[in-house]
Amino acid sequence: MNFILHLLLDAAVIFGLAYLMPQIDVKNFGTALLIAFLLAVLNYFVGWIIRVPLDLVTFFLLSGLVRLVVTALMLKLIDKFMDSFTIAGFWPALVIAVAVAVAGSLIDRSAPSEEMVKSGYVVMEHAKIWLAA
Repeated sequence: MNFILHLLLDAAVIFGLAYLMPQIDVKNFGTALLIAFLLAVLNYFVGWIIRVPLDLVTFFLLSGLVRLVVTALMLKLIDKFMDSFTIAGFWPALVIAVAVAVAGSLIDRSAPSEEMVKSGYVVMEHAKIWLAA
C-alpha cells in the first residue's frame, strides 16, 4: 500500500513540475505514473550500483546528496528511453529529484509505524476522532 501511495505521489509531483517548469515535458498523468514506476525500479536495481562507490568516495558524509544526484541521473536515463518525457538539462532533473525526495519523506513521516499499529495507538486515535464528532 505504501509503494502505491509513493508511486501516485511521485507521479503527481512529476506531473505538477512538468506543468510549472518549461524545461520538463510530460505527455499525461499515465506517462508520469510510468516514469515514477521506472524511477523506483531503476533506483532499486541500478541506483545502488552507482550510489555505493560514490558513498565510499565521500566516506558516507554526503549520502543524501549522492542519492539526489543518482535519482537525477536515473531521470535523465528515463528521458533518453521515453519519447513522451523530456527534461532539458540536468538541473530540472535535480529539481524533480529533490521534490520527489521531499514528498516521499513527508509520506514516510505521516505514515503510522508498525509499533503504533501493533499497540493499537492508531485505532485509538481514530476512535477519539469518532467519539469527538
